[in-house]
Amino acid sequence: MIAKIWNKSYWVSETNPFILKNQYSEMLIESGFNILDLVDHNFKPYGYTALFLLAESHLAIHTFPEENKTYIEISSCIKNKFENFLKINKRSILNDSFKK
Repeated sequence: MIAKIWNKSYWVSETNPFILKNQYSEMLIESGFNILDLVDHNFKPYGYTALFLLAESHLAIHTFPEENKTYIEISSCIKNKFENFLKINKRSILNDSFKK
């Protein structure tokens, strides 16, 4: 086996923690990822960070509400699940002009 990680990072304009957590949970499951755990934290006065621990690696969410944007990063050691996620992500309600 060769060690390989597929990775993508991008920005979205959604900053609501409830929407982000639910939408990314659904996309991960639909992509075939196995969510082992979710650790998240709401910062005061604002801001949110979440980490989905996956059997296949991780997905991180970091909001910047003061700038109306959220940083997303997904890493996976399983290419087909990673590619499935990217396809699902393209048709997601979170797909917007901040993506690069």
